[in-house]
Amino acid sequence: MISELIVDVKPKEISIAITEDKSLVEFQKEPRSDTFAVGNIYLGRVKKLLPGLNAAFIDIGSKKEAFLHYQDLGSRFNTLQKYLKILKDDPKKKLPVWKMQRLPDIEKDGGISNVLAVGQEILVQIAKEPISTKGPRLTAELSFAGRYIVVMPFSDEISISTKIRSNEERARLRQLIQSVKPKNYSVIVRTSAEGKKVAELDGELRLLIKRMEESVQKALKSKAPTLVFEEASRTVALLRDVFNPSFQHIYINEKSVFDNIQEYVSAIAPEQKGIVKLYSEDTPIFDKFGLTKQIKSLFGRTITYKGGAYLIIEHTEAMHVIDVNSGNRTKSGMEQEKTAFEVNCLAAEEIARQLRLRDMGGIIVVDFIDMTEAGNRQQLYEIMSKAMSKDRAKHNILPLSKFCLMQITRQRVRPILEIQTAENCPSCFGTGIVKSSILFTDSLEGKIDCLVNKHNMKKLRLHVHPYVAAYIHKGLISLALQWSMKYSSRLKVIADQGLAFLEYKFFDADGNEVDMQEVNDAHTPPQQQTHPHQSNQPQPKKPKGKPS
Repeated sequence: MISELIVDVKPKEISIAITEDKSLVEFQKEPRSDTFAVGNIYLGRVKKLLPGLNAAFIDIGSKKEAFLHYQDLGSRFNTLQKYLKILKDDPKKKLPVWKMQRLPDIEKDGGISNVLAVGQEILVQIAKEPISTKGPRLTAELSFAGRYIVVMPFSDEISISTKIRSNEERARLRQLIQSVKPKNYSVIVRTSAEGKKVAELDGELRLLIKRMEESVQKALKSKAPTLVFEEASRTVALLRDVFNPSFQHIYINEKSVFDNIQEYVSAIAPEQKGIVKLYSEDTPIFDKFGLTKQIKSLFGRTITYKGGAYLIIEHTEAMHVIDVNSGNRTKSGMEQEKTAFEVNCLAAEEIARQLRLRDMGGIIVVDFIDMTEAGNRQQLYEIMSKAMSKDRAKHNILPLSKFCLMQITRQRVRPILEIQTAENCPSCFGTGIVKSSILFTDSLEGKIDCLVNKHNMKKLRLHVHPYVAAYIHKGLISLALQWSMKYSSRLKVIADQGLAFLEYKFFDADGNEVDMQEVNDAHTPPQQQTHPHQSNQPQPKKPKGKPS
């Protein structure tokens, strides 16, 4: 199996796709302004206590106050608070964690009011991102995740990933960690640590302890609410969790993100540094690797799969519901039971893919096609369990009921990914009235004339739908060539599958998108969106002479 990671960086968002044998299996799309990521640590302030829920609302600077339940305080909460108080009372005191005397654990069935007070400052970590109308979910049991291990202060345990099956390897890893782990630190050994040498594990352990100490020092110098530790960028964090020797290529279309990923891969797997590649072609990166079409076809309400069968996926406030339909799958001469079993087996594999792809969490109910034989229902359950075995999120699958309903629970740490596959008309904006389509190229030529002659932009890239691009490039003396010669400009027309039929986008020489909303007004120069990695570019100069 060939695994590839493709990263599409845009000014306002970053999209990350993982493919297995060219088939899209995981996809994340995040706004670049979204700062409340799982793993971030904040110095927060207790805003309100809720004794009835045995919880508190914490101010960490988000629009919605974050939620912290008593059970999420962690058994070592008192020790952490005392440690912070000692350092705050005497900032010059260098008290390492391993020298700290641990206090007794907090009561398992205690009350939030006995531990927290309104106005109190505490260190908390994001456990779940804001979902729907809910604010972030917090934990006070801090953890620092690396490639091979996870470190937690003020406890003294070693846990080994259950996915490491060899008893000899589990014993070896436990002994190695025990030999290098300082007192008062718990360590969780991740699956990727299997077969690693003590030097690699010890190096990462020291790095994570250093991060923890730096976070504490930043918290001591800050006032709540403030961010004291930011998890690695989403791309690096995802790569840390999924990276394995089967990765063949990692493509990134933005230099700064490319540098970050190359640095990370060089640190964890120097021999695979060469798989990280900077994508610099004009064709959009997702179009180049056939992802745009897959995204459009996989994120709708109706999902078709082999042989005409299809799924219908509905999302409610309480759960996700998936309905399996045979479509035109029924074959003459085939028994109904056999047909249903065949369709259900194929559906199970597609459903497992959809759960990973959309990051669906909470309760999922699947309505499979009815089967009367208990043996077929059991076999379908086993197929579903096997298909879900690649899923990194914690999940639980219940056997099918006699009505062929399957219940699945899956860990939810961020909102479900929803991609709008239907497109609004870019020409009429929903009014139902458009200019004659035969005049579309004339309209484009007018925009080029305006940008070149009024705003002195001599080098342009025009992104249009592939059908329109094919028309513009048609013939020996194509429209694109005619426009370039007529306006003495360097015009490049690029097919972009992400655009609607009569939609278009202009980009300047620096790769900044030109806002065409103002172009029709000859007195207003077009606005530009600047890429985050570039400095502020000067606006296009007006030609000398009379003001336009």
